[in-house]
Amino acid sequence: MSGIHRLATATLRRIDPERAHGLALLALKAGLGPRRDRAPDPILATTLSGLALPNPVGLAAGFDKNAEVFAPVLRAGFGFVECGTVTPLAQTGNPRPRIFRLTEDAAVINRLGFNNAGLEPFAERLERRAGAGVVGANIGPNRDSPDRIADYLRALDDLWGLCDYFTINVSSPNTAGLRELQTGGALVELLEALCAARIARGGRPTPIFVKIAPDLAESEVGEIVEAAVRSGVEGLIVANTTLARPAGLRSASRREAGGLSGAPLMAPSTQILRAAWRAAAGRLALIGVGGIGGGPDAYAKIRAGANAVQLYSALVYQGPGLVGVILADLADRLRADGFRNVAEAVGTA
Repeated sequence: MSGIHRLATATLRRIDPERAHGLALLALKAGLGPRRDRAPDPILATTLSGLALPNPVGLAAGFDKNAEVFAPVLRAGFGFVECGTVTPLAQTGNPRPRIFRLTEDAAVINRLGFNNAGLEPFAERLERRAGAGVVGANIGPNRDSPDRIADYLRALDDLWGLCDYFTINVSSPNTAGLRELQTGGALVELLEALCAARIARGGRPTPIFVKIAPDLAESEVGEIVEAAVRSGVEGLIVANTTLARPAGLRSASRREAGGLSGAPLMAPSTQILRAAWRAAAGRLALIGVGGIGGGPDAYAKIRAGANAVQLYSALVYQGPGLVGVILADLADRLRADGFRNVAEAVGTA
């Protein structure tokens, strides 16, 4: 990472987290973000449910909620970008303050509540999309929606053909009742409705992933896997932020309400990932997210069963140049262990 980007990251950490995030978006839109000009290392190239990725390291949803900066993020070196969560109608989310840095723990707590500008501007930006790169859309329902399945279906319809994959967010802890869609018949009903709508479109299906919570029992993970397989979706993203507060958190904000992300989530989210990999037995693609702060973490997720990985919170502390560091380390580790590509390493731990 260049000196100017290190300085910018350090400066942003001194101001209110939400304002800092807004300034980071402005900087990226102004062309001030890092650019990874070197050719992609061929050992990192992989596929994810038919999507060709130059590398398996993606930017998780939450950073680019309104599909404003996916192009500069791809230029920074990410193999794919997930925009959103977007809801059909614009909503302001929960009252501020709603983002808290846990600096001593390399973590973040947020209770944003799907704040976003709605589907219309999101779709318009994706329509103007130019250039290569895989961009996904993370979709969710409005907080006060009387029919949440209809909200997901509207997002699928409005964004069809504009993104490379969809992520169904049923696991944010900051929208009341949303996590109930992860369980039992509610999940099956939602996924079957989405897959039926996709089939009605005809042509090559756009992949659908389901983002699940880390606060699940292994038996619940197995039930979700079976529901996903039966419904026909392509995979799971494991996992969203956690409501748990692991022992040993030191930061003053550790008791704030909301979802915890960052380093403390690495172990529990990887445990859930392993459970999903065992239950899926190759029937679903898996994206590992939660706690990745460097190459060793990304490699651990892949060896635990992830076909690709995502990160976000670590950028708060290490800046956008982190992705280049991870890619170099990941390539070295694959070669050192005798793997010819990412796919060969998946699930080997």
